[in-house]
Amino acid sequence: MDVVIVIIVVLIVLGVVFAVLYNRLVGRRNRVDNAWSQIDVQLKRRYDLIPNLVEAVKDYMAYEQETLAKVTAARAAAIDAGAAGPRAQAQAENALSGALKSLFAVAENYPDLKANQNVMSLQEELTATENKIAFARQFYNDSVLTYNNTIQMFPTNVIAGMFNFTTRQFFDAPEEETAAPRVDLR
Repeated sequence: MDVVIVIIVVLIVLGVVFAVLYNRLVGRRNRVDNAWSQIDVQLKRRYDLIPNLVEAVKDYMAYEQETLAKVTAARAAAIDAGAAGPRAQAQAENALSGALKSLFAVAENYPDLKANQNVMSLQEELTATENKIAFARQFYNDSVLTYNNTIQMFPTNVIAGMFNFTTRQFFDAPEEETAAPRVDLR
């Protein structure tokens, strides 16, 4: 009789441990999904602001149509990359950031444009959105790291394997963006 009680207690303990580990995996997977959703919210905000900015500067920048076209094309590519996963999305978003930087650099050559309140307001909103995107990316990558570590470490890797928990991709910046800028003071 005592052996049966011990076996039942051991099975109950194992069941509780299994449930706790499984719930931890589900919670971390959901955190990764939530973090990705937060990036998506900020990216959509950015996508909505860009046409307004392009429209506001179009009249001033008659000779800079190529720059405006690059921004528009980069926006379209970034929207399309959304379904391709974090790596493709990151590359498209970084191309869009580069196009926006070019637009802002060209805008510096137009004093009337720099003084336009609508353009200044849109630039400030885009800058704030870029900061929110950077924070959301960092939170997403932290969540992915925690999740990936959890599904790869013992004993949760056993449960993760049983229930097909798979690793997630990081939202990485490409090499050219992580390189240090060159400064030429000649």
